[in-house]
Amino acid sequence: MAGTLWTMTFHRFTPSFPLQSIPPMIRSLFFHHLFASALALILAVTFSADTHRCSAADEYDYDLVHSSVSFKARHLDISWIHGRFNDVAGKFSLDRETPANSTFSLTIKADSVDTANAARDEHLRQPDYFDTKQFPTITFRSTSVKPIKGGYEVKGDFTMHGTTNEITLVLMGGKEHDIKGKKLVAFSTELSLKRSDYGFDKNAIGPIGDTALIMIDCEGVKK
Repeated sequence: MAGTLWTMTFHRFTPSFPLQSIPPMIRSLFFHHLFASALALILAVTFSADTHRCSAADEYDYDLVHSSVSFKARHLDISWIHGRFNDVAGKFSLDRETPANSTFSLTIKADSVDTANAARDEHLRQPDYFDTKQFPTITFRSTSVKPIKGGYEVKGDFTMHGTTNEITLVLMGGKEHDIKGKKLVAFSTELSLKRSDYGFDKNAIGPIGDTALIMIDCEGVKK
């Protein structure tokens, strides 16, 4: 029909004969159909653009075999006690076009603390230390993300022993690696925390220093 009755341009339709020659009812139906088609096209394009924006962030789950949270603290101010948490989970979303839309989260089972000494580990689970029955998890949830050279600066809420404080993680890494069809991205960071800032019994700190150095390595597998 367009080839015989109408010549279409990008901006408008130019009739090849006077509009008055078309019966009013047919003319009305035609323009109604034309308007509805144009509206549907606009909505489809808008929806497609919104969908693209919403899906810009890639989602990753921690590869638990290649992710870890370890720590060390001073012992009597002359040596170090080393430990780790054996039950760690997390995920992150990475929006490389708009990094502020990225998110990071981490969940640690407090009773999975492991310092290679069963008696000491059991003591660390007690109320004067981690109190793992009352506070079973240690968590981090990001609140802002911004790119820096070699990684991201991530601010968020860190909750341990029932107390939440804002901390800043400098996550280094972010390069993508493809292995056997799986896309991997990894980050690492270190930070210092004072246990007394999280409600630990100051009298129980004793020979173990108040400040602990935390090392976090996370490798994510793209969903």
